[in-house]
Amino acid sequence: MKYGGVKMKRFKKLLPIVMSVVVVAATMAGCGASKSGGSGADTSKKADSSKVLVGSAIYKFDDTFMTGVRTSMEGQAKEKGSTIELVDSQNKQPTQNEQVDTFITKGVNALAINPVDRTAAGPIIEKAKAKKLPVVFLNREPEKADMDSYDKVWYVGAKAEQSGTQSGEIISDYFKAHPEADKNKDGVVQYVMLQGEPGHQDATLRTEYSIKAIEAAGLKTQKLAADTAMWDKAKATDLMKAFITGQGIDKIEAVLCNNDDMALGAVEALKAEGYNKGDAAKYIPVVGVDATAPALQAMKEGSLLGTVLNDAENQGKATVNIAIAAAQGKEINKENIGYDVTDGKYVWINYVKVTQENYKNYMK
Repeated sequence: MKYGGVKMKRFKKLLPIVMSVVVVAATMAGCGASKSGGSGADTSKKADSSKVLVGSAIYKFDDTFMTGVRTSMEGQAKEKGSTIELVDSQNKQPTQNEQVDTFITKGVNALAINPVDRTAAGPIIEKAKAKKLPVVFLNREPEKADMDSYDKVWYVGAKAEQSGTQSGEIISDYFKAHPEADKNKDGVVQYVMLQGEPGHQDATLRTEYSIKAIEAAGLKTQKLAADTAMWDKAKATDLMKAFITGQGIDKIEAVLCNNDDMALGAVEALKAEGYNKGDAAKYIPVVGVDATAPALQAMKEGSLLGTVLNDAENQGKATVNIAIAAAQGKEINKENIGYDVTDGKYVWINYVKVTQENYKNYMK
C-alpha cells in the first residue's frame, strides 16, 4: 500500500507536465494542418489570382464595340495573371445558355456574361447560384429583379441616358454654329433615327434622350423616319437608302444613330448620293455612339460629325477585376476592383463626348 501511495503521488506531480506536452503537440499539429490542408489551404488558393478561370460569353464577336471590350478583358486577365476563356454566342440566347452550362461543367471560378437578351439573364443567374458561382454581366443590363435575386451578381456598363444626351448635344451645338444646317429655314431640326436592337435599354434610352437634349437646347425637332438597323453597318446602309428614297435627301437635316457602326452605314449611303465627301454645300450631320476606331477615322475625314466614347477599355477591365475579386472571395468595392460600386452591384463607366475639338485624343 505504501508503494502504491508513493506511485500515485509521483503521478500527480508529473500530470501537469504531461498535459503541457499534449497541449503543445496539439497546437503544433493544428498549425501544420493550416499550412497543408483545411481552411488555410483554401484561403491561400483563393488569394492566388493565377488559379482563377473566368468563363465569358459575348453576344456576338463581330460587334465592333464588343471587340474592343473583349480585347480589354483579355489584356486585363493577362495583367492579373488569371485565365479568361471567351466564346461567341452568335447572337443566339440558346447558344449562350449552352455555353454557360459548358463553363460550369468545366469548373470555371466566375462567369462574365454579355447577354444576347437582357431579359433572359434570370436562368443564367439561377445556374450560377446553384453552384455558388459569381457572375458579372456587362454592357446589357439585366432587369432589377434578376439582379436582386442573387448576392453574387454584378453589372458593368454605362448610363445610356448619358450617351443619348451627349449625342443630342453634338447635334444641337452644330445647328447653333451652322444656321445653314436648317435647310428649309423653318427653325425645326428634321431628323432620321437609326436605332439598335428593339428592347435593348441602350437603343431605347439613346433614342429618347438624344431628342430631349436637342429640345432642351431650345431647338424644335421633327422625326421624319426611324427604324432599327440592329447595330449593324450593312443594315444601316440599306435603311438609310430607304430613308433617302422615302423622304428625299433634301428634307433630311440630321441623322442620329444609336451606335457608330450604324452611323458609318448611314454615311456610306450619304456618300453614294454625293454627300459628306468634302463639299460643305452637300453635308448632313451624322452622329453615333461608341468612338470606335473607324468612327474616329471618319471624323478625321470629315464624313462623321461626332460620337460619344463608350469606354470599352474600362468596361472590360472592371468586368475582369470584379470576376477575379469575387472568385477570391473578396468584397466588391473600389479598394479591391479599382472602380466605384453603386448599391453594391453596379459599376458605371462614364461616357465622354467626342467632337472635332478632341477626337484626336482618342485615336490610337
